[in-house]
Amino acid sequence: MIFYDDITSGDLIETGMRALSRDDIIEFARVYDAQPFHLDEEAARNSLLGSLAASGWQTASLTQRLVHEAFIGKASSLGAPGIEELKWLKPVVPDVGLRARIHVGDKRVSKSRPEMGLVNLFVEVLNEAGVTVMTQRNVLLMGLRGALQKPIERPQDGGAQTQDGLSLQHSAPQERPLRPWPKTQYLEDLPVGQEILLGKEHFTAQSIIAFATAYDPQPFHFDEAAARQSHFGGLAASGWQTGASWMKHYVAYREVFSKEFSAEGGILPEYGPSPGFIDLKWPRPVYAGDTITYTTLIESIRPTSRSGWGLVTSLNRGFNQNGQLVLSFRPSIFWQMKPV
Repeated sequence: MIFYDDITSGDLIETGMRALSRDDIIEFARVYDAQPFHLDEEAARNSLLGSLAASGWQTASLTQRLVHEAFIGKASSLGAPGIEELKWLKPVVPDVGLRARIHVGDKRVSKSRPEMGLVNLFVEVLNEAGVTVMTQRNVLLMGLRGALQKPIERPQDGGAQTQDGLSLQHSAPQERPLRPWPKTQYLEDLPVGQEILLGKEHFTAQSIIAFATAYDPQPFHFDEAAARQSHFGGLAASGWQTGASWMKHYVAYREVFSKEFSAEGGILPEYGPSPGFIDLKWPRPVYAGDTITYTTLIESIRPTSRSGWGLVTSLNRGFNQNGQLVLSFRPSIFWQMKPV
């Protein structure tokens, strides 16, 4: 077992290599990210990606598996509070192996929980040709040697303000924006500052274990008995499953909206892939039996150097059935601008 005490700033940990097959990519996309360029070769060839490619959430989840096999699975891991920054730099295509390089940065012992240490990590994901396809910065929580872990206090009731200032009960988002949609949905027409309800996901023990088996087999995500004895106190979903489930409901909402908008005579432009996100936070665990409500809010829009394309930045969140925040992150996505 590798404890916080055994890790040194400057350490470099190399992982093994894994590849995603065409079937792996399509199966994941059908559940979590059903966009055409993840599902259909012909549609993908006509997209910005140029060929069938894995969902970014799947790439991140596979990276978690690589990191687990090389490091976390042998360490006193207590999970991660979030991801500071993640960049998807190149498409991940079928049958091309991926490996990761884990750079250990600064580390410190928690002042509020001295049995726990915080380790800064920078993870590079490279394909067989040595090209970097993804990078990630995050903090890993690790137990100190000989320290007893305090259990996480499981949420009981809602109504309290969340850490970013919004309680779901006090400010529920609308299923559709209050003001009418414009007749086009180009970048310049998007409704900035209005939070929209995307949908709800019920997390079962079966779905949590299935995802963990494939991508994040830490005991508290995978083994119900071990999870009860862990600091989580019960079976908890991988943070990557919580995030990928947001994507699932975003894509489903977008599909329903697209049909309704087109039926009303609206013009829907093309939108592209995401280059990444910042400030991903998992402030509370998602337990088996929880139902998570997902929302999105466009924070800003701006043009880019790519002709005809702009970038949308949004705040996306998930709340449990008690109205408490379990997920928040700020991604960017390429979006078509009005024709000149």
